[in-house]
Amino acid sequence: MKLTRKIALLLFVSTITLGSFTPLSLAEDALPINLNTASAVDIAEAIDGVGEVRAAAIISLREELGGFTMLEQLLDVKGISEVTLARIRSIIVLE
Repeated sequence: MKLTRKIALLLFVSTITLGSFTPLSLAEDALPINLNTASAVDIAEAIDGVGEVRAAAIISLREELGGFTMLEQLLDVKGISEVTLARIRSIIVLE
């Protein structure tokens, strides 16, 4: 397991233990990621709940579209729902 994932897991467990966890806090504190330029690895590491397979699907759709023009296009990726999009919306940019 990568060191950053271990640290994130430790912080996550610590936060739950302290009782101050809110599901959106991880997305709100994350740095923005540009889906039109990020690699699949970058996407998988930056977006909580998006693994390598889903990140590869995002890249595939991006290539098919010639780049994303609106966030709602992510709903065409299997496994990304309205709820997921609402959760990650604050950390995604399309430039």
